[in-house]
Amino acid sequence: MPILGWREWVAFPDLALPRIKAKIDTGARSSALHAFDVKTWIENDQAMVRFKVHPYQRDSHRTIGAIAPLLERRPVRSSNGHVEERPVIQTTIVLGGQSWPLELTLTNRDVMGFRMLLGRQAIRHRFLIDPGRSFIQSPAP
Repeated sequence: MPILGWREWVAFPDLALPRIKAKIDTGARSSALHAFDVKTWIENDQAMVRFKVHPYQRDSHRTIGAIAPLLERRPVRSSNGHVEERPVIQTTIVLGGQSWPLELTLTNRDVMGFRMLLGRQAIRHRFLIDPGRSFIQSPAP
């Protein structure tokens, strides 16, 4: 299997996010994307979600808007033990020349070091992790 570093650049073409730095976190079951101004509605009997993303750390000026079908709302326990009900979407992720469907929870990660957390369900049976290296599959820009 290909090897990932503890952080990698990923893309979400369906969300018009060409590059976002992700922390690879095998301690987290699910994956989380920084999102704010999250709004849900029903369109043609389909639940939808609109949200905005600041794709780069320490940059709250660049903003990308996205719309996706809402899969569900799911309770997620954070590392500090707090449970938050988050919207969940499914989208395509691109990493290391591979692409596959991925479930993402949407949450405000402004105070976190990374705008994207890639959990173990996303990488299971696809990659091995080298926690001592970074950007193995995605060279830094």
